[in-house]
Amino acid sequence: MKWNFWIRQFHRWTSIIFTVIVAAIFITLGVGKEPVQWVYFLPLFPLALLVFTGLYLFALPYAARWRNGQGTTSEA
Repeated sequence: MKWNFWIRQFHRWTSIIFTVIVAAIFITLGVGKEPVQWVYFLPLFPLALLVFTGLYLFALPYAARWRNGQGTTSEA
């Protein structure tokens, strides 16, 4: 379970970094300065990490159910 904890923490901190980068770009645009072109690519790396960790965290409950033998279908 330690592994899941660290992935969750990594996901949280990466989301904070992503939010700060995007906010800084919008603030720079609001001030009236046009940032250099490569600044617009800065959020892409944290966003890619967020996609992979988010998909992992999304699949955790389904994987736990599958491991316990309950499957994904509900029987009434």
